[in-house]
Amino acid sequence: MPLSDKTEMNAVILRAGLDPDTAEAMLEIDMLMQKWRRRAQKRELGTRALAHLKIALDLAQFDVLIAIEGPTEPGESKGETMVATVAERLNIDPSRASRVVGDLVDQGYARRAVSQADARRTILELTERGRAVIEAVRAYKFLIMGDFLSEWSAADLAAFVPLLKRFGTWMDGIDPASEKHAAEIAALAEGIARAGTQTEPA
Repeated sequence: MPLSDKTEMNAVILRAGLDPDTAEAMLEIDMLMQKWRRRAQKRELGTRALAHLKIALDLAQFDVLIAIEGPTEPGESKGETMVATVAERLNIDPSRASRVVGDLVDQGYARRAVSQADARRTILELTERGRAVIEAVRAYKFLIMGDFLSEWSAADLAAFVPLLKRFGTWMDGIDPASEKHAAEIAALAEGIARAGTQTEPA
């Protein structure tokens, strides 16, 4: 939304030393990110992929398959996967992780195996069917995304990718930015405290 429509926000931003162009861009980016977040939370693409590929799993089960496969972030150690590992990766209760894993094992998407590091430990592995599901869903995503990006010019892609990488690191600067704007943040907190002591009209 235009900065002029957010008078109080305008004052806070400009007092912090941001120029109007940066402030306008920031507010528009925030609006776009909120829209993107809502769509991501609805899991539209994942739902459509499972339906179009005729995969008889729900998104929660698919997430567990991904967790069994292991971390995909660069530099992360894969290691062995156990039920506790799945629960930790998905931030869900271990008992729920165990139930979903059991369903996936029964359906042939995953299997239990003996750890090579400790024969007393049971680990989880994807079966060929489980790996095929993950690869198919990823391919589906790339087909859809690729179709969209194919309409972009080479110059647009060359500019967008490094800028997106750069923007993806903006939260890495939370601590320095918080220290820089400590006075403004304290004032905002004080405003909340004052608002909490005000009596609502009868």
